[in-house]
Amino acid sequence: MIKLHQFNPSGNCYKVRLLLHQLAIPFETREVDLSAGETRTPEFKAMNPIARTPTVELEPGVFLAESNAILWYFGEGTPFIPTDRLERARMLQWMFFEQYSHEPYIAVARAWLAYFGVPPGKEKELEERIQKGYAALDVMEGELSKRPFFAGEHYSLADIALYAYTHVAEEGRFDLGRHPAIRAWFERVQAQPRHLRITDVINAPSASRSSQVKPGL
Repeated sequence: MIKLHQFNPSGNCYKVRLLLHQLAIPFETREVDLSAGETRTPEFKAMNPIARTPTVELEPGVFLAESNAILWYFGEGTPFIPTDRLERARMLQWMFFEQYSHEPYIAVARAWLAYFGVPPGKEKELEERIQKGYAALDVMEGELSKRPFFAGEHYSLADIALYAYTHVAEEGRFDLGRHPAIRAWFERVQAQPRHLRITDVINAPSASRSSQVKPGL
């Protein structure tokens, strides 16, 4: 049984849950207490020396970390990765963009404001992160005004990667009212088969080997 070590509100962890659910791959979750420093324990570092969630246990003693690497592992050979060479490269382009130009700003602002508090002395840095987050949103808006999904005409791993933190960006004080193309894209993503909300809680799979979803947190 695949085991996802996660913090449920995390967008990076949500990406993995969403893809696994959409692929109907059975898995179970284990919540990690970030406030208690659980990722820094020797036990957790033995699974993932980078000391971050998500960390997936593929089988006993076999672990994989980094959310987009996990997406690629499970997405390979499925319709979530385009077969066309250029579309596949575009998908990777936007997944790299998400980790380098999007997540460090939108996700961090959300984490500080909605979950952990702004660290003392980081108030100016928060404003800078919000400014850079808006720059990322503007880039996304321009792209989505030209095509329905980031790799082209079809939903892919790039959409999962970028949707995760963008659709909850308002928790980080981002106003999406000026981004109509992004909001229309939200609807297209949410219309995909077996869509899963970030607040849905995955329970242990049943004997039918399909993940059970409990709405809400």
